[in-house]
Amino acid sequence: MSDEPSECNKLASVSMEADPALVVDIPDALSEREKVKFTVHTKSTLPSFKKCDVSVIRQHEDFVWLHDTLVENEDYAGIIIPPAPAKPDFDVAREKMQKLGEGEGSMSKEEFNKMKQELEAEYLAVFKKTVSIHEVFLQRLAVHTVLGKDHNFHVFLEYDQDLSVRRKNTKEMFGGFLKSMMKSADEVLISGAKDVDEFFEHEKTFLIEYGTKIKDSATKAEKMTRTHKNVSDDYIHLSTSLNELGMEECAPLKNYYIKLSEMFEKLRKVEGRVSSDEDLKLTELLKYYMRDIQAAKDLLYRRARALVDYENANKALDKARMKGKDVKQAELQHQLCSQKFEKLSDSAKQELIAFRARRVGAFRKNLIEMTELELKHARNNVQMLQNCLAALMSN
Repeated sequence: MSDEPSECNKLASVSMEADPALVVDIPDALSEREKVKFTVHTKSTLPSFKKCDVSVIRQHEDFVWLHDTLVENEDYAGIIIPPAPAKPDFDVAREKMQKLGEGEGSMSKEEFNKMKQELEAEYLAVFKKTVSIHEVFLQRLAVHTVLGKDHNFHVFLEYDQDLSVRRKNTKEMFGGFLKSMMKSADEVLISGAKDVDEFFEHEKTFLIEYGTKIKDSATKAEKMTRTHKNVSDDYIHLSTSLNELGMEECAPLKNYYIKLSEMFEKLRKVEGRVSSDEDLKLTELLKYYMRDIQAAKDLLYRRARALVDYENANKALDKARMKGKDVKQAELQHQLCSQKFEKLSDSAKQELIAFRARRVGAFRKNLIEMTELELKHARNNVQMLQNCLAALMSN
């Protein structure tokens, strides 16, 4: 390695106070049939980076690899590891587009074009959500005081070649499944035991109850979003039918039909935006926190597991002293388990307090933004109805 100062060190001297040390975003992404290629952009003043400004191409599997390396790192046992982003899924949107193409002959050209526009907008909304959840994952890591300095994270951000991440083979996947089953069984046993630390006992109870309520809210929010989308689709049929009536030469109410058709077309666009906004600002937020709550519960599980190891080390030490055999080895193991448990507990407490503040901040921000957007859409709806009514009365 060269002793020359990196570009980042040079920049640090003039902008460390003005800019955060590590800023990550995904400014662009390309959707292909079986995958999405994300452009990950990083600006950093950290000396560990060779460049201050770098962009790399990453795929979903690279994000999963990064998440798994963090979860498997024992040094991070006391940290809430941000949940891995969900795998991009455009199958539903593609199936709808295929069905629309198959039914093209059974609808008018105008109705087909409107339905196609709706599906394209829906596909775009799914694509934006996919990019957003991958970006949030990286930004959560970037702002974390420990995870933001992880070596593998820096490799992910700076290595300008394909990471060539290998997918898990069948044996590894089966091993992971068995490990997951054992962990679930452990959680059942551990969850029934009362924690001697009131803080962690309260957090455990809260996360279980809160998780159930968030899951229920996510289901209801998804249903509400879907209802708005169905209303938008219905407006397409109403607009098309009224327009066809207006095209009849002998139609006595021709102008009225045309005006109403135009109004429903405008309402359709607004209703589609309402559905999209609610999905992004509320439904996706709730779904994300379902995963984040599980990540917090995983932290509590790791702490409980460390406590069991500490208690077993206690028993082993007592047994060794009674027999007068392997006492030093037992004492060393007891000391290691004690230190690990105490360190994990201190870190976990800080993480759960931060989780609480982050959760409140995120919900407050999204609910305010969603309310403002819904008020805007409601005003647009009222204005359009008033304009249409005025136009009808003037004829």
